[in-house]
Amino acid sequence: MNKKGHVLNAALLSIGLGYVLEPSGDVPTFVAIAEMTVPLVLGALFPDVDTAFGKHRKTLHNFLVLGIFVAFPILFDNLHFVWIGVLTHYILDLFGSRRGLAFFYPYEKEYSLPIGVTTSSKWADLVTVLITLAEVALFAAVHYYVVPLDGGLDGGLDAVTTLLGL
Repeated sequence: MNKKGHVLNAALLSIGLGYVLEPSGDVPTFVAIAEMTVPLVLGALFPDVDTAFGKHRKTLHNFLVLGIFVAFPILFDNLHFVWIGVLTHYILDLFGSRRGLAFFYPYEKEYSLPIGVTTSSKWADLVTVLITLAEVALFAAVHYYVVPLDGGLDGGLDAVTTLLGL
């Protein structure tokens, strides 16, 4: 996937997850969307920093990097939702191209799927939207049936509701 696809995915995912975490469709929903948009876009773009150094689809496209971003909110109580952007970047690269990812880098073997759409394909945007819908459904299932994913939203929602007198 290219930058456009990763940003499209992150923006749509922010909207979808905003409604999953705050389904009311009013101020708390839009606060949740706003609170997630920047971290998701940053996370979605971060793995491609390895185009400037290291080896693309290896140096920053692996489980170690994802683990660091998953651990950050737990250890430091910041960077909430950035890990989701990183994870969805990997998913888009896996489904949105024919080249694999070196999940266990520095072991350089790339793992790929037998399917994929090239970024220049006329179907690339549609595939991005379909993958995003599947991601929202998966996150909703995890949120409602496994573990709530809204731990990072409380502070922002409290501040806005206080400011608006709600």
